[in-house]
Amino acid sequence: MARMTTMTASARADYAELAALMTRMTGDEKHDASATSTLDVLWVLYDRVLDLRGGMTDPDRDRFLLSKGHGPMAYYAVLAAHGLLDRDLLDGFGDFHSPLGFHPDRVVAPGVEISSGSLGHGLPIGVGVALGQRIRRSPARTVVLLGDAELDEGSNHEAIQVAGRRHLEGLTAVVVDNSSAWLGWPGGIAARFAGEGWSATTVDGRDHDALEAALTAPTGGRPRAVVASVEVKP
Repeated sequence: MARMTTMTASARADYAELAALMTRMTGDEKHDASATSTLDVLWVLYDRVLDLRGGMTDPDRDRFLLSKGHGPMAYYAVLAAHGLLDRDLLDGFGDFHSPLGFHPDRVVAPGVEISSGSLGHGLPIGVGVALGQRIRRSPARTVVLLGDAELDEGSNHEAIQVAGRRHLEGLTAVVVDNSSAWLGWPGGIAARFAGEGWSATTVDGRDHDALEAALTAPTGGRPRAVVASVEVKP
């Protein structure tokens, strides 16, 4: 379980409950690190940032797209903690008839916006969603969570370019960096986005206040990239 930082007593209690929810899911030990690396970002997004007050059918709800779809245990736990899926479903995680698979499926999993797991799809989809919301003049924001190694996929680089050129200020990319990428980027991941016209920053991916500040900062009419640095994947 990730360390807890800059949290109130109430938030710590909620986070402890989240840990208990995580323990209800077993059978995908291969992707434990993928799940726990995203836990703090997911918690901050759903607890402090995303506007889902109108429910999952509200056309003006914020959209969260989990592009890093392998190892979704933390995602399911956070959805359950916020009442977006039945907690009892966690016990059947990965079972043949369970709606909670090892990769999220939007058709059967409550609260899930896109089916994911094949890396490289989430950010291009997010660009399309953000464009659609802008055409609708919707205030909704679109947040995509990626892994650092996932940026090796060429589709993501095209999406980064398009979003920057079109000034998609409603789009936020959160890159969880656990040093999984093979080659890396000169100057760091944030520089890759900034070079294409994004507002970009790097923060401690376990610091809840720093994450919230980065995710809610003004972007100057540009898409936003937040690189959340966490411990190196074992």
